[in-house]
Amino acid sequence: MSATSPNDIDIITDLDKKPVSEDYKKITRDGLWTNNPGLVQLLGLCPLLAVTGNLINGLGLGIATIITLTASNTIVSYTRNWVSKEIRIPYYVLVIASVVTIIDLSMNAITPELHSVLGIFIPLIVTNCVVIARSEAFASKNSISYSALDGFMMGLGFTLVLITLGGIREILGSGTLLSEASLMFGSIAENWTITLFDDYQGFLLAILPPGAFLGMGLLIAFKNIVDKKLKDK
Repeated sequence: MSATSPNDIDIITDLDKKPVSEDYKKITRDGLWTNNPGLVQLLGLCPLLAVTGNLINGLGLGIATIITLTASNTIVSYTRNWVSKEIRIPYYVLVIASVVTIIDLSMNAITPELHSVLGIFIPLIVTNCVVIARSEAFASKNSISYSALDGFMMGLGFTLVLITLGGIREILGSGTLLSEASLMFGSIAENWTITLFDDYQGFLLAILPPGAFLGMGLLIAFKNIVDKKLKDK
C-alpha cells in the first residue's frame, strides 16, 4: 500500500509557493475533508469499523489517534535530518510505538473502563496505516509546525468519522446517544444519556459488523455526492 497520495504530493510541492496562512488552510482542509484518512485514503478501517458501536468508543479511540499523529509527526519532523533513509521505517515505528505505549498506560490509569472496552485497538494504533503514512508522506519532508498541524488535522478528520459512524450506529442500534459517557468522563456523565426513542426495540444490524460496513459506505457516498455538487458549482 502506497503511503503517499496525490494530495500529499500537492502539499509538499506547494508549501513554499503560497503564503503561510494558505498553507495552514490547505493542511486543515485536507485533513478534515479533501484527503480525510477515513473517507478518502480509506486507511485505518479495521479499528474504525470495530470500535464504533457507539459514539463514546469512537471518541476515545479518536482522541488517542489525534495525540499519536500529532506527537509522532512532530518528533519525525524534528529528527528528519538525523535519520538515514535506510532505517526510516523502523524509526517511525519505534517513535509511534513509544507514543502509543504512553497513551495506553495513561488511559489504563485515567479511564480504566474505557481502556478495557477499547482493548487491543489502542496498542494496534502502532500499526495504523494512517499514522505511518503521515510520518512517511508528510512529516519526514516538512517543518515541525506544518507536520504538527497535519498530524492534528488528520487525526481530527479520522476522529470525526469515528464519532459520526459511532453516533449513527448507536442511534439506530439502541435509540440512544452518549449512553456510555461515564466511561470517559466519570460519574459526572452518568446522566448524559440521550434517549431518542422511547420503548425502542433496537435495530440489531446497526451494531453488528455488517452495520459498520453499511454505515461507512453511506458516509463515503455522502461525501462523494457533496464533492460532486461543489464541483458542479
